[in-house]
Amino acid sequence: MKRIVDPDLARDVSAIAAATGLVGVSFGAIALAAGTSPWLTVAMSMLVFAAASQFTAVAVIASGGSLVAAVLAGLLLNVRHILLGLAAGEQLGRSWAGRLIGSHLLVDESVAFTLAQSDPRRRRLAYWTTGLSLFVAWNVGVIVGALAGRAVGDPHALGLDAAFPAALVALLLPSLRQQRPRRVALVAVVVALATTPLVPAGLPVLLALLALPAALLPSRRPATAEGSADSREPPDTSPTDRRTQ
Repeated sequence: MKRIVDPDLARDVSAIAAATGLVGVSFGAIALAAGTSPWLTVAMSMLVFAAASQFTAVAVIASGGSLVAAVLAGLLLNVRHILLGLAAGEQLGRSWAGRLIGSHLLVDESVAFTLAQSDPRRRRLAYWTTGLSLFVAWNVGVIVGALAGRAVGDPHALGLDAAFPAALVALLLPSLRQQRPRRVALVAVVVALATTPLVPAGLPVLLALLALPAALLPSRRPATAEGSADSREPPDTSPTDRRTQ
């Protein structure tokens, strides 16, 4: 039976791949401006393939942080991949080669598109289509960004340094509607800002992880519209009472 990519899946994957490519351009230019050589920038993108970790590592080193802090920050950011692997592990196949390549393509988007499918065959197709598309788009974008960074000289003048933070904020905004993610975000911001003048560069990002236990606190349930309406209505009277009135 011939496997055909669903048109809706192809459209959504194409859109996220285009956005990933643009973020890759931003990373390539910023890494070059931070003093990373083009070949090292491209090698990091192909071997690590984790945008958040790569941006964090470059930011920590560029701000004077140590290589150890940069690596620890990247590892902690990618701890979530353990859970992602448990959720999508069946899609990697049984061969060592397939599992090795498939695990390298394990990113948030590939798992999200996979879990959105109900049929096992479509899940595997979604995983590999998304993973390969993002891998190609990201690395092509990084190469373009590294080359453009040489020509531009100062990528910060174009505002490329704000592209990735803006993208992360856009991704986080929907989740901030819920109490627990909003509480964790606020505590993390406070911890990071309070420790920035006191500790070496890169450590405030790690210390901000101390905000995670805030998610375990019970959430306050807002009063429902039904409950509010019930509290405003007078108690119901029996049919006999209404007839006597």
